Amino acid sequence: MLENNKILIWSLSVALAGFLFGFDTIVISGADQQLQELWQSSDIFHGTVVMAMALWGTVAGAIFGGIPTNSFGRKNTLIGIGILYFVSAVGSSLVNDPYTFAFFRFIGGLGVGASTIAAPAYISEISPAKDRGRLVAMYQFSIVLGVLIAFISNYLLRDVGEYAWRWMIGVEAFPALLYTLIVFSVPKSPRWLLIKGRKEEAINVLHIVDPSRNFDAFAEEITADTPTHAESIFMKKYRGPLLLAFFIAFFNQFSGINAFWYYAPRILEEAGLGKSAAFLSSVGIGFINVVFTMIGMSLIDRWGRKRLMYIGSFSYIISLALISMAFFLNWEGISVVIFLFIFVFAHAMGQGTVIWVFISELFPNHLRASGQAFGSSVHWVLAAMIPSFIPVLFSTVGPGIVFAFFSVMMVWQLLWVKFKMPETKGVSLEALSKRLAK
Repeated sequence: MLENNKILIWSLSVALAGFLFGFDTIVISGADQQLQELWQSSDIFHGTVVMAMALWGTVAGAIFGGIPTNSFGRKNTLIGIGILYFVSAVGSSLVNDPYTFAFFRFIGGLGVGASTIAAPAYISEISPAKDRGRLVAMYQFSIVLGVLIAFISNYLLRDVGEYAWRWMIGVEAFPALLYTLIVFSVPKSPRWLLIKGRKEEAINVLHIVDPSRNFDAFAEEITADTPTHAESIFMKKYRGPLLLAFFIAFFNQFSGINAFWYYAPRILEEAGLGKSAAFLSSVGIGFINVVFTMIGMSLIDRWGRKRLMYIGSFSYIISLALISMAFFLNWEGISVVIFLFIFVFAHAMGQGTVIWVFISELFPNHLRASGQAFGSSVHWVLAAMIPSFIPVLFSTVGPGIVFAFFSVMMVWQLLWVKFKMPETKGVSLEALSKRLAK
């Protein structure tokens, strides 16, 4: 049980950035086919411009989000992220052409990318080591809750008229505004304040975060972990953490999870379900995602990051292979839905719960935002590339081959977890940075 309820409340407040991330990512899936019909777009234009522009915004947000996170602080960056989400939701719901739509979706993507840096960094820096896993994993839980709510919203709004897509996308403005107001109430990260030399402010926050902690010892530990000369995550001694961040992000996307989220109704229709059944099944998949993310959160600090990745890897391999076989052998309907449920379980228990926790633990305080930006950038570059080509790949090589490829990639993930991934549970951030830097 967490001893300081204020840490829980602040972590939850910041983690709500993940709700907007999940909602923004999924809400477009409901508008997918309607937008392609409305603008008479080719598969390649629809995939790479209309559908994936938010993802390219996410790439930009992930690449450059470390700059404001370091310079202006985690809290101020999170406030800016809420504003970006609000502008994107309102703007993209009111436009009349695919190019302006793509522009506003790009703005929302900037918020998604930056949130994957600022939110996990902030939560990891205010959390006690023994609870850090589940507190940072609240960000992932918020993502999957946003995914579920978006699926439900899309289902409820699917038949509201010719412009149902406007309502599907525009409704995000309400949680975006609420989140922006809530995040004003959280304090600044004490670790960030110390790195910036703002000792008095850091003392005030630390007395709230952990009144029993000796501030002088804490400050000395932070100072010892912060070099007097400029450093970069690309220095030789940080090669280990850099590769760990790269590969967990790389394998996350080569599971095919984002390709699935963006095209869930289309994939389910390809599997033989009608339009209404496909939307309803998407809601069930979102529910499975929430339930097993909650279970993963409850276990991550007891079982550790590595064991959850083992469970996820084995389940990925089995479910993706079964989905591939279903398309090759024309198993339609409920069987494919069940296999997709197993696939979502695999993601929720493994990569989904672990990725943002793990990346936030790998780098020292003064490089955390930069390291988080690197891992997020790898994640989002691939998240933009892979879904962009799904419509073309489905219409050329077919979904069976696509899912077989993802299954093979998860075999490689399993080997990486076995031989390269370290366990990080229960270790302070400063001790981890010393262990991992060579």
